[in-house]
Amino acid sequence: MVPAGAVELFFSALVTLAVVVDPPGAAPIFASLTTAATPAQRRAMAWRATLVSGAILLLFAAVGEPFLKALGISLSAFRVAGGILLFLIAADMVFETRTRRRQERADRVRAERVEDVSIFPMAMPMIAGPGSIAAIMLLAGRAGTPIELAAVYLALGLVLAATLAAMLAAGPLMRWVGPKVEAMITRLLGVILAALAAQIALDGLKQFFAA
Repeated sequence: MVPAGAVELFFSALVTLAVVVDPPGAAPIFASLTTAATPAQRRAMAWRATLVSGAILLLFAAVGEPFLKALGISLSAFRVAGGILLFLIAADMVFETRTRRRQERADRVRAERVEDVSIFPMAMPMIAGPGSIAAIMLLAGRAGTPIELAAVYLALGLVLAATLAAMLAAGPLMRWVGPKVEAMITRLLGVILAALAAQIALDGLKQFFAA
């Protein structure tokens, strides 16, 4: 019989992580960042991003807060840094500098031309970002028993599985809508991502000055 506390914590963790990680929102950004990749390369990057982000979140769930404190890094500073990194990616998407770089390297072999986005920015800070790291640290801290901690890990696994499925399905969907619509969506997502990056940085600054 699973304790009621573990069930409650599982659903709380599932909802929290689903909102913070936002699998449907990560998918089109992943598709726009991998337009030059082959289907096999895109699948490999999706799997790699999911596994790496999962490892990062599990690590922070276990030793995150003591590790940051040992390095003298506050969570507010982590939020500001993550916001800046996301804003740089958003600027690339809005001004299509990535497209221009791909055209300048058109004479290279495709495998050399494709940029691997699985570690940065997808695994971190898109999936395992300041928000999801803070959330998993908080949820793991609420777990008072091994069963409750396992419930948190199960919720994380389900959210990561949903993120992987969304990324794998996003590429074919974006190709179906056509290059012009894809370019419009990419720029729109870039603006949204820039706003998200600014909000993350502002949250970090607020947390810093409130401390």
